[in-house]
Amino acid sequence: MRAGSADPTEPTDGPCAYTPTPDEPASRPVPLPPDPRRTPSRGTVEVLLQTNLGPIPLVLDRAEAPCTVQSFLHLVRHRFYHRTICHRLTAYPTLKVLQCGDPSGTGSGGPGYRYKDELPTDLPPAPTDPTGERRVYARGVLAMANAGPDTNGSQFFLVYADSALRPNYTIFGAMEQAGLETVDRVAAGGVAPTPEDPAPVDGAPALTTTIKTAQICR
Repeated sequence: MRAGSADPTEPTDGPCAYTPTPDEPASRPVPLPPDPRRTPSRGTVEVLLQTNLGPIPLVLDRAEAPCTVQSFLHLVRHRFYHRTICHRLTAYPTLKVLQCGDPSGTGSGGPGYRYKDELPTDLPPAPTDPTGERRVYARGVLAMANAGPDTNGSQFFLVYADSALRPNYTIFGAMEQAGLETVDRVAAGGVAPTPEDPAPVDGAPALTTTIKTAQICR
């Protein structure tokens, strides 16, 4: 919110306009990100997610999505992702992702703010979609999950095999090889069965995956 403002719904002053969501309070207390007049938009930043199943090193690309990278690094610095589970594994033939970033572990939690999309414009068409609407989110991609346009928060997904999605999800980096190996391990364990579905393709990972720590490497 703006300095000195008593309005808890007012966005930050800068170009990213991080906007509080009082109706959806933070799953874990965290302030709004900094929002300088010039958002850093060059270079990469390395972040390490250390999980109980192995490391997931990430390379964030400021040029791809400067506001997203700025927010993600802010959450990392405030230990927002410490001791959180990756709550959703999707294993459809055309969609293979691991979703993380909600301290509540429910899939509905976030940081208490939202911000605008920074959508990719150069993804190749998905060969599995004859309509041409879906694009390839390639193996290794790191992207933001959302609940509709301009609703980015803290949840993100890791793509472990080429997937077909409408280009409505901000890409802000990629996994390094060690991260792919860790996520492959999670995917190989499959989705946890439920009484209603003994062989699900979307739900909690059978191998509980916990981000123990998240830290900026450089």
